[in-house]
Amino acid sequence: MSWPIAEAEGRAGSKQCPEVQVNEYKENENLAYTTLKPIQTTTLGKAIKVYLSPFSLSNYKLDPPKLSKSLLAKNSNNVVVCKKTKLKKNCREFLTPKRELTVQKSSLDTYTESNKLEHKSSSDLVTPSGDMESSDEDTTPGLDDFSGLSPYERKRLKNIRENANFFASLQLSESATRLREMIKKRQPTESKRKRPRKKENEIGCRRSMRLLKVDPLGVSLPEIPAQLALIEEEKPLLPPGPLEMIPENQDDRNELFKMVLKTWTEMSKTCTENTEKGLSSIKSYKANLSGMIISGDTVRKLTKGSINSVAIHPSETRTLVAAGAKSGQIGLWDLTQQYKENGIYVFYPHSQPVGSLYFSPAHPAHLLSLSYDGTLRCGDFSSAVFEEVYRNERSSFSSFDFLTEDGSTLLVGHWDGHLSLVDRRTPGNSYENIFNSSMKKIRTVHVHPMLRQYFITAGLRDVHIYDARHLNSRGSQPLISLTEHTKSIASAYFSPVTGNRVVTTCADCKLRVFDSSCISSQIPLLTTIRHNTITGRWLTRFQAVWDPKQEDCFIVGSMAHPRRVDVFHETGKNVHSFFGECLMSVCSLNVMHPTRYILAGGNSSGRLHVFMN
Repeated sequence: MSWPIAEAEGRAGSKQCPEVQVNEYKENENLAYTTLKPIQTTTLGKAIKVYLSPFSLSNYKLDPPKLSKSLLAKNSNNVVVCKKTKLKKNCREFLTPKRELTVQKSSLDTYTESNKLEHKSSSDLVTPSGDMESSDEDTTPGLDDFSGLSPYERKRLKNIRENANFFASLQLSESATRLREMIKKRQPTESKRKRPRKKENEIGCRRSMRLLKVDPLGVSLPEIPAQLALIEEEKPLLPPGPLEMIPENQDDRNELFKMVLKTWTEMSKTCTENTEKGLSSIKSYKANLSGMIISGDTVRKLTKGSINSVAIHPSETRTLVAAGAKSGQIGLWDLTQQYKENGIYVFYPHSQPVGSLYFSPAHPAHLLSLSYDGTLRCGDFSSAVFEEVYRNERSSFSSFDFLTEDGSTLLVGHWDGHLSLVDRRTPGNSYENIFNSSMKKIRTVHVHPMLRQYFITAGLRDVHIYDARHLNSRGSQPLISLTEHTKSIASAYFSPVTGNRVVTTCADCKLRVFDSSCISSQIPLLTTIRHNTITGRWLTRFQAVWDPKQEDCFIVGSMAHPRRVDVFHETGKNVHSFFGECLMSVCSLNVMHPTRYILAGGNSSGRLHVFMN
């Protein structure tokens, strides 16, 4: 269906006017939709005739019927061009009331049907009111001037204009509502997932009875107070001053322990007269190492926690091994006693892990121990007292070494990168001087065995060699820096006799040997050994240490199976590996006797393993 648009018909003063060309739109009845095509016509200038051009709204691709602007220039008396006289009758028929009502209804139906079929943007829509207004502006100055028309034609023309405006507004409102609906559909609605409610007193499946705090019979266990655990973890510092050397694992039989102390003191006196021996060949050294075995009698548990330091007494007659634990304990084990169970003595001189443990080189009856709690003590076997050598509660200690051969002067490393110089001969428990190194953290400190003014420190990822004569409290610069390491460094030690070699242990699974025979601006790297040093969280970190009897060989723990302790040459060759049925765990820290073929290794459960001839 289509609805008509009527145009005004009037008369002008003149009878003839020049011919002009206008666009005429006709409906193609053969197609399913209406197609508008321009048709060339000739009109008279004075006769104004009304014609109706039917079109359909089923297709929105409508072009506004614009008249030629040249017609306005030629017809200045508000003339509307129409067809010839033969179209008058058709215009009269369309202007009847009955026809108009039917056209309006059918056009509305056509509009609603076409609106359901397809929807396009408002820019493609051409409303009748817009068309009429544009045509009015193009053809006539204004349609309110109905001069030359009868009253009936004027009324009909006004009604048509009102109907066109109504349908235009209706069409715009319908398209706007449809656009709003489409926008609302595109916006996703926020849907929150409903969480299932937890049932009260619900017992999950496959939970252990320990987590449920019940015994196998289903009876609830008593709650453990949390305060006890806190007290065990945070141990208070021990009071300053000397502490009596009283074993914690022995009874009140002090007379027996006093006899042991006298024995240890006497054997320490005989150790001072040691004769220097030359280095043996690698063949004889291998033969002596292969004769060292382990048995059930040479494995004992000394401390409660993991072992952080190990030392062997330099006696030639008796075998005395000391171990420092994470709990602050120090265990002494005399392997030469007849009753092995009576040969272990445990003391509590510290409240935190014991990082370093050495027998004095000039007085082997003195056992010096350093702890993370900021204390350094000396256990004297002759007086049965742990004397306090150095105390600093503001800073935590990491390691120490003897700066002089007689052991009277000590060099102490701090975890925060400071260095303390301590003289045991001066009264009190303070330092002589404190220095600030260029390192953020110091793990180990070791003094050169020949040139004692030099010492080496191992930190996070750097190894530095300092000169003790040029230390400064504000900041000390190292003489040499070893920058070949890529991860955290566990230790760095000079070779024991000449100090011509340096061995380092790094977390990048490499053991490195440097040539320190000439301490200059740079120390060359000699050997890199691939070795697994990833001990994890619960095991003590490996530290490669030199054998005092053979300075070109060093000892280090191993993560390989079966459990073992490896001995490497400075060239990187494996000299020997210690095995045994009784060695069932990883010995992280190991130490060799200075003159005898005795090896002691400690694990992370407080157990000590001793290989000996």
